[in-house]
Formats: sequence, structure tokens, C-alpha cells
Amino acid sequence: MIRMDLLDDIDRHLISLLQMDARAPVSEISRRLDLARTTVIARIERLEKSGVIAGYTIKLGQDVVDPSLHAYVGITLQPKSGRDVVKRFARMPEVHMLCAVSGEFDYVAWLRVTTPDQLDRILDEIGEMDGVIKTTTSIVLARKIDRGDTPDAA
Repeated sequence: MIRMDLLDDIDRHLISLLQMDARAPVSEISRRLDLARTTVIARIERLEKSGVIAGYTIKLGQDVVDPSLHAYVGITLQPKSGRDVVKRFARMPEVHMLCAVSGEFDYVAWLRVTTPDQLDRILDEIGEMDGVIKTTTSIVLARKIDRGDTPDAA
């Protein structure tokens, strides 16, 4: 598998164009990249064969399948409590991703819930965990750009 940082600028731009519209005609992509159609086709095939492009899919409207609330929770922990907290998060189906991060928080959790009451209950549960010092929550109001590579995509 090739890492994104090892790709050249043309491949990264090609991937970006495909992420915005995977159905764009090769002729349009080649025009935007200022490359021959055959070069674009060859690059796409190489990216597919190497596993950089793993597949293509459709993306339904945000509220068609998933009218749920999405929230991002920054979590500050007491020292040496990370392992136990991670185990507890792993048992919470509302947690779709938990990342160790640098900066103000130790972890950021991506939550998906169906109602504000459920979010309130989950936030209380997180805040009451042994080892959690502080949480800061942001609720997603609207997706302004969504290229499908976010935690809740798929």
C-alpha cells in the first residue's frame, strides 16, 4: 500500500478530484489536470491496483439514512487512566471513533445519537467515568464540506 504523503502532486490532485466527484468524466479530469486522457486512465488504474483507491461508492443525502445527531467530545484524563477509559468507550455503541490527540485534550470521541436526550445521557456517562477530568462537546449543526472520508462516512 502506498501512503498519501509518498504520492506526487498530480496523484494527490487526481484523488481530490475523484473524492469530490467519482463520476466525473475522464475527459474533464484530464482537462483539469492538464494531462492526456490516457495518462489519467493509467494513473487511476495504478492507484486502484496499488490499493490507494479501494473502491467507489454512492453517498446518500445527509438526512436520508442518518438523521442522527453528531457530536465531537474533547476528553481530558487523569494520568495513567487512558487504558481503562478506552475500554469503557469501546463498549459504547454511540462512539464511532475515539482518537488520542495532541493539544488541549487527551482524546476526541465522535458520537452519533438519535436524540438530544440520548446525547445528554451519554455525556453524563462519559463525565462520570473514573479518570475523566473534563469534557468539551461540540454538536455538528451542518456539514459544509463532506468528502466522505470523515469518521461518520460509510
